[in-house]
Amino acid sequence: MENKEMQIIDDIMNRMIQKELQPGEKLPSENKLADKYRVPRITVRNALLKLEDRGHIYSVQGKGRYLKEESIQVQLPLTGSTSFTEKMESMGYDYCTKNIDFTLVPYNSKIYSHLQASESDIVYRIGRIRYINKEPIAIHYSYVKEVTFPTIQKDGPNINSMFAYYRKHGINEFTSKQTLLSVTFPTLEEQKLLACKSMVPLMVVETDSVDKETDILLEYTKIIYRSDRFKYDITIND
Repeated sequence: MENKEMQIIDDIMNRMIQKELQPGEKLPSENKLADKYRVPRITVRNALLKLEDRGHIYSVQGKGRYLKEESIQVQLPLTGSTSFTEKMESMGYDYCTKNIDFTLVPYNSKIYSHLQASESDIVYRIGRIRYINKEPIAIHYSYVKEVTFPTIQKDGPNINSMFAYYRKHGINEFTSKQTLLSVTFPTLEEQKLLACKSMVPLMVVETDSVDKETDILLEYTKIIYRSDRFKYDITIND
């Protein structure tokens, strides 16, 4: 029956692509779909559960299953000196950031290498969740060395924007030297923080920030974006 499940998934996906099914539209019942595809109801249910896990449809208890709403288009600042917060606010989104984590980072070769840190350096992680329309859109982790920002232990729990924090320290011109893009699936913790299912792909952006004037590396950043409710514009306008 696995082939039948895939046929149902492919058919529904194709109908979504062709706009035969519209965002927010209610799907037929499992019984009606079973009759349409001439398969047992359990086959339809398994197919729908897979579509739900991938973030294409969602369930409303007692009402049925619906196609996801139309994706919100968000422009990402992958380069330049405009922060994510500034970009969202300038575009008029119902946007907010919540600081969720400030942690001393044990030695980690990857993180320390990105920061050009030695094993004796003290490194902190600052975690924030970004929200648009009260929905979590991304988890933003910044890794910084204490030697770069000596008051970070005191300031860290209250930081929502690293770029704003730079400016408070007199650093007004900064840039990125490298930006990496990859795709992953959420851990249990990420599912909870981003309110998404286990099979929803996440887009991961890893980058750095460098003081233009001194060429000092300010931070290593890892941002994990939801892909099921948002469409990302990475056109460089800065």
